[in-house]
Amino acid sequence: MTESLKVLTLEPYYGGSHKAFLEGWMQYSRHEWTLLSLPPWKWKWRMRHSAITLSSQTAVRVKAGKKWDIIFCSDMLNLAEYLGLVPQSIQKLPSVVYFHENQLTYPVAHPQEFDFHYVLTNLITALAATEVWFNSSYHQNIFLDELQGFLKRMPDFQPLEAVEDIRRKSLVRYPGIHQFPKRGERVPGPMRIVWAARWEHDKNPELFFESLRILKARKIEFRISVIGEQFRQVPDVFNSAKQEFSDYIDRWEYQQKRHDYEAALLEADVFVSTAGHEFFGISVLEGASAGAFPLVPEKLAYPETLELDAGNEDFYFKGGADQLAERLVQLSEKIRNNNLWSGDPDRAIRIVEKFFWKTKARLLDQELIRILERN
Repeated sequence: MTESLKVLTLEPYYGGSHKAFLEGWMQYSRHEWTLLSLPPWKWKWRMRHSAITLSSQTAVRVKAGKKWDIIFCSDMLNLAEYLGLVPQSIQKLPSVVYFHENQLTYPVAHPQEFDFHYVLTNLITALAATEVWFNSSYHQNIFLDELQGFLKRMPDFQPLEAVEDIRRKSLVRYPGIHQFPKRGERVPGPMRIVWAARWEHDKNPELFFESLRILKARKIEFRISVIGEQFRQVPDVFNSAKQEFSDYIDRWEYQQKRHDYEAALLEADVFVSTAGHEFFGISVLEGASAGAFPLVPEKLAYPETLELDAGNEDFYFKGGADQLAERLVQLSEKIRNNNLWSGDPDRAIRIVEKFFWKTKARLLDQELIRILERN
């Protein structure tokens, strides 16, 4: 049996969850990786040009004598275009595309921004790949289910059979997360809440800040750390919230150093997500790994990753700001009574430990070997 492979990794958008995924896997992998990547900027342009740019970079390495066993890329690449531009030795390799997100069900701030050409790029890439991996069952199901309806809206030559072709070679392969050190004794003080999502509309920051407004009006003591990744355009709500909750802030803005990010999670009592969109949720699971109590919407990928069916209903809230605020009031009371976890502080850690990279990388390594041996 093959023990180690040479993996050609193509990442047009090397940032955020895409970067975290590859860094985590490569750190613990036994395979040999060649990473060709582009900076995380202007995602639409990346989806348009990356096949040309990365095929050129690949050709340079082929001329230098590099060889690989398998291709691994993300959904941001037009894999069919790439394979049409590279030397024949690369075209023959088996390939895996990893769907971190998709351009069909990813929400847009304004409906007029939706561009079906990017959906077709996802479709063509999935058809060109040997296998298609999704980061959750929720993601796999919502994409394939809605792809059928999308194609039925096309004027003619609707390739409906493509959906089943993709479904037959699709698998759910969860990403990994980092294991956090065990937290020490809690420093006395009010409830500490962390919100660590991207500063974008689909993470619904308005809902979070509205719930804090309710806590404030009810004279509930709390501290907040709002530490998600930011881009060039930041929703206005963050500037106004920074002023409104200035007396409640422990940390604000993206934590550039991993140590500071880990410290924020290890200090937090509660990790809140208000996402209107989430295909997996790395930061939520890392918060749980750090020992923070996860409080998330009862939808999206969360019931799957945080095991709602296993009796963890208290991790979820339904509805809007009033319901979230009420749950936070309840948790604040439990913290005040030193009983946040009802005597089982490692419950969330046990749920997420199956995602730890030291375990996950070995399983994903073996999946690549399986593909190569089958082909």
